[in-house]
Amino acid sequence: MTARDNRGTARAIHASAPAHDVHPHDTRELRGMLPVLDRLGFDLDALLASAGLRREDVASDAYIAPAACVSVFTRAHQERRVSNLALQLAVHTPVGTTPLLDYLIVSADSVGHGLDRLVRYLRLVNPGIRIAIRAEGDPVRVEIERSSGWFENELTVSLSVLRFRRETDDQLQPLQVAFTHEPDDVGEYARVLRCPVRVKAGWNGWALSQAAMSLPLRRRDPALGRWLERQAADILARLPTGGDICDEVRRALSTQLTAGDIRVDVVARRLATTARTLQRRLAEAGTSFEALRDDARKAAAEIFLGDPTLSIAEVAYLLGYSEPRAFHRAFRRWHGTTPHAFRAERG
Repeated sequence: MTARDNRGTARAIHASAPAHDVHPHDTRELRGMLPVLDRLGFDLDALLASAGLRREDVASDAYIAPAACVSVFTRAHQERRVSNLALQLAVHTPVGTTPLLDYLIVSADSVGHGLDRLVRYLRLVNPGIRIAIRAEGDPVRVEIERSSGWFENELTVSLSVLRFRRETDDQLQPLQVAFTHEPDDVGEYARVLRCPVRVKAGWNGWALSQAAMSLPLRRRDPALGRWLERQAADILARLPTGGDICDEVRRALSTQLTAGDIRVDVVARRLATTARTLQRRLAEAGTSFEALRDDARKAAAEIFLGDPTLSIAEVAYLLGYSEPRAFHRAFRRWHGTTPHAFRAERG
């Protein structure tokens, strides 16, 4: 991987259900699927407007609050334009929609290795869902242990089955899919996923043979996989574990620092609120937007300066500073030294 690849990747890295069936903190991965609604024939502008969003919010790589995504998909489901909305989203969502997680999986050596990475790094895009691989017997079960509800179960199963089937050039054949509920059209699920579908089962997930776990993935790349795992570990270390307004802002800032505008009004819109309301809620929590943004920049600066392929000017750009001098002033306030000296001291 070249220095240019490093810099490009650094910029790129940084749901018949009532709305209460989907927890707003558990569906971050839906953000990248919003444009798929357009291809499925929905009026995306109207759906986005119902959540206070604009099309340019979706077109960028910037963070959008899970609550806003949930609102859009709930409204789309209520329109009943397509059946099995989660399945259709999975069919029409390309690899790279959630770049870091997607490429961690497809660069794995085998189906089993890719599933291990899915379990380990799913929190990058969805901390509210938990998957377990039951590999002690045959068949192996990919079981959803925790989720927000049926929509997320359908989406997770559909995405994982279709992803691994494509990455094995259609060699992977799931043995069965199981849901604790009954989807809109069970027959369509069976046709698309090419396996029996059990409904009202005792678990959610899918099963495959032990032999299928060893199937090689067509884009396996050990060197890329190791590099991506280092990036993933850095991001996981910075992700907050709670769910209050401060953590929501931290998540938005952590994502948008390298992907877009981090002004308070832009971040507020992506959290489905207004700048005034956001500032008020942060003040009630004993902090401010400016303080959280400063903390996020400080933490990210320390990580970026550890990458020798990034110049100081590029680090300043990635952190949202209009010119390097402003970054130097902030860094001296944080550490009492310059970025160059900090990099030299840390080797």
